[in-house]
Amino acid sequence: MHDADRGDGGEGGADADAGDSAEAGDGAESDVGAAGVLAETGFDPETSVLTRRQAEVLALRERGVRQSTIAEHLGTSRANVSSVESSARRNVEKARETVAFAEALTAPVQVAVEEGADLYDVPKLVYDACDEAGVKVGYTAPDLMKTVADAAGDAVQGREVRSSLLVGVTTEGAVRVRRSSE
Repeated sequence: MHDADRGDGGEGGADADAGDSAEAGDGAESDVGAAGVLAETGFDPETSVLTRRQAEVLALRERGVRQSTIAEHLGTSRANVSSVESSARRNVEKARETVAFAEALTAPVQVAVEEGADLYDVPKLVYDACDEAGVKVGYTAPDLMKTVADAAGDAVQGREVRSSLLVGVTTEGAVRVRRSSE
């Protein structure tokens, strides 16, 4: 159990101030309570990386409910709700990263792009690897370069690849880009 789930307050701080400025009014939660939202979205605590409390808070926040309203509904403080929300968002990001890692591991096409490479050379590397593996990639060269550059963030500056990358292509032709941690 996380400290935030126990109601210990945790890391309320700046998140608490920013979180209560949601655009929705205090009454938004009365139409759909946390349990209803979780049921509607199919939340299963046995298979989720989120605790039930984290899921409740995230579900209501995504519907525009203010942290102060959620705190009142759950019988806790706004600082605790802020902490729970922050922990939930970190857990969601970790889950996304885990899925991306798993996809990279299992992608039938994996192309290593070395530091210092020219971004303009990447499409040919990917197309050649896809042809060899019998995988169709549905990107034009400019679209593929943009996809790689966008996903790589600051690892690509202009045409220069500044950090080693792994470009994976799934059997469905989806492109996944990861920084190598050499």
